[in-house]
Formats: sequence, C-alpha cells, structure tokens
Amino acid sequence: MTVTKARCLILACGNTLRSDDGVGPWLASWAEKQFCGDARVRVLSSQQWTLELVEEVARAESVLFIDCSADSEPGGVRLVPVEAKADMQGVATHHLGASELITVGRELYGSLPRAALLLTVGAASMELGEEFSAAVKAALPDACRQIEETVTRFLAGAAPPEAPQRAERG
Repeated sequence: MTVTKARCLILACGNTLRSDDGVGPWLASWAEKQFCGDARVRVLSSQQWTLELVEEVARAESVLFIDCSADSEPGGVRLVPVEAKADMQGVATHHLGASELITVGRELYGSLPRAALLLTVGAASMELGEEFSAAVKAALPDACRQIEETVTRFLAGAAPPEAPQRAERG
C-alpha cells in the first residue's frame, strides 16, 4: 500500500446502524465536506480501527481521531491527547484504539505523528437504529467547531493545547 503523507489525518470510527455510535462517521462526512478543497487534509472513516490503518497514522504529521464514548456523559464532547504506549504488550489486532494505532505505527514504521488528539462524543444509546439521541444531536455543533479549530491548529503547525477538555453536557 502506498500512502501519501497527510499533514492532517482525520480518522473516525463507528457503526452507523447503532444510533449514537454512528457519530464518528457522521463527523467524518462533515469534515470531508468542510476540508474538501484542502489536499493537506485526509479524512478516513471505518466501522472500527484495524491494522490496515497503521501506516496512514504512522505517515501522518498530525492525527485527529474521532469516536463516540460510552464512558462519557451523553452529549459531552471531549478532546484529549493521544500518546503511544510504552510497549506493545496487550495490543489486540482485531480492533485497535487510537493509542494502539500510534504504538503499532511506531513499532512497524519507526514513526509517530507530531500531534494526536482524540475527540469523543458521549453516547446515550447504541441500540439498533440510524437516529442520534437528542444529546448527541445537540452536541454536533460543538463537535464540528472543535474539529475545525483542531484541524486549523494542526495545519498551522501549532502545538495542540495541553489536555483540552470541554465540560460534559448536563
């Protein structure tokens, strides 16, 4: 596989048939439209993150991972730094998290993104369905704004802010 180095890689995951779990692909689609004229931005979306994405991550200058979170307040939008693990111990190969993708990329390609952040939106429902919960619908404008601000910072070469986190929706 030949990978063109992206200045900013947006990598989303989620299942569009599981209600709020589909927020990652929805946000990826929004980002693709938002940055369609900028060749420095590459947007990828898949149902889950797998080993096939490691080279993309390893070759990217910066990565914005996007996913829903079952552990956060429904509708809460969080943006947190992602770092490689110290070693490969316990890394699964069927489904990888953001940290594992970076870790495997370091091990296989000797390369790490300069910056990596994970944006999550707290899920209220992951039941079968194609509609978002009211909490996730309400969070979409904030999530889109944070994606736009983050990509703009990445493209400007600015360092990501220290552990940026937004207040959970209540």
